[in-house]
Amino acid sequence: MPQMAPLFWLNLFIFFTLIYILFFILNYFISVPGTQQMTSDQQVPTKLNWKW
Repeated sequence: MPQMAPLFWLNLFIFFTLIYILFFILNYFISVPGTQQMTSDQQVPTKLNWKW
């Protein structure tokens, strides 16, 4: 089985590292966080009645 030259390993490492970084950068900018609209049932009451 032929062996790979050290520079070829370095090229593969750089190539896959760049793809890895590009993948995460694209996922960061593509994902749009959804804003949840609170209905009147889900709103937190502002008045608190303490019993003590």
